[in-house]
Amino acid sequence: MLDELKFEAKKSIKLLIDNKSTINLAKNPVSHGRSKHIETRFYFLREQVNNGKLEMAYCSTETQLVDILTKAIRPDRFVKLIIELGVISCNDLD
Repeated sequence: MLDELKFEAKKSIKLLIDNKSTINLAKNPVSHGRSKHIETRFYFLREQVNNGKLEMAYCSTETQLVDILTKAIRPDRFVKLIIELGVISCNDLD
């Protein structure tokens, strides 16, 4: 996608993941026999990691900000994440 936008990354892009098994599977092709059911897009990610364009790093679930966009979360966690993201109400702009 970045290539299509004519964006040239000078270093690898860091992808924060809260699942250590996913990171190990992307880095270790030996696990392939046990993961044949995984979709094509996963192999694309593995290829990008091997080419040095993408770096996968562990991020605990508690600090994973993107959960607000991808998962159903408890109200207290929702409030914590919107504060960490810096989301404000339009009423606060007055």
